[in-house]
Amino acid sequence: MVQKQILIIDDDKDLSMIISDLLESYGYGVTCAPDSETAFLLLSDNIFHLILLDINLPDSTGFELCRELRHVSSIPIIFASARTSETDRITGLDIGGDDYLPKPYSMKELLSRINALIRRTYGFHEQEQIITFGGISVNITARTITKNGTPVSLSLREFDLLACLCRYKNETVPKDKLLSEVWGAFHTVEPSTLTVHIRWLREKLEDTPADPKYIKTVWGIGYILEVGE
Repeated sequence: MVQKQILIIDDDKDLSMIISDLLESYGYGVTCAPDSETAFLLLSDNIFHLILLDINLPDSTGFELCRELRHVSSIPIIFASARTSETDRITGLDIGGDDYLPKPYSMKELLSRINALIRRTYGFHEQEQIITFGGISVNITARTITKNGTPVSLSLREFDLLACLCRYKNETVPKDKLLSEVWGAFHTVEPSTLTVHIRWLREKLEDTPADPKYIKTVWGIGYILEVGE
């Protein structure tokens, strides 16, 4: 099972460390940001699976950050705040939050809500996720690939891109969505970087890279992994 990464955005460093220790003891990877500027930098270069977000931040509000994030990503967000009015809770959910946990809260309830949201979003199934097409087998869980029984070596970013295409197999995935999910929600990479990585994938997986059978371009939109039913 690929370790799920959680970003805690809260200026209470002591609380963040307590939560971090708890989540790491249950197998999550955790990164902490004390303000929105740090959070934006982290989200530009890293992939996270869930955000635990305070509302009152030194340089912004969690509401503002959530609104910006929802323009480019559907990553699950749990608001955790001492602001407990009905208006704040409704605002948090209306602008794209998935849950709202008032402070103070118990660590047990926090863990329960995170586990539940992770399960709803990603499935969290124990069985391996394997996609096969032609002679190619992509084990998303183990992060391994074989072509006609022979292992294929991909860079971390190449594999993440292929895994993303596999998750949306037989669907056209817009370029912006691929950049967001593979390079980070607030990516600063050029679209040409995606084009280059697609070319590298084709060179390693397609029998005829110039006339791809599986990883196809949808002109003006993005790419599609066609693997049949």
